[in-house]
Amino acid sequence: MSDQQITLPVTGMTCASCVRRVEKAVQKLPGVASAGVNLATEQAEIHYDPALLKPEQIRSAVEAPATA
Repeated sequence: MSDQQITLPVTGMTCASCVRRVEKAVQKLPGVASAGVNLATEQAEIHYDPALLKPEQIRSAVEAPATA
């Protein structure tokens, strides 16, 4: 797997449960090697395989984790 990294802003989180929800949504995507969300900095760092996943798909999962 050719690993790339993307860091996205994640606003509106208020607790650890929000962090887990976003991480879970992103980790379900094919090609995601790891996903970490930082509540304090409001950022998500995702390592993924660009052959399997586009940054737009990751953004969509971050923006709407309840539906991902």
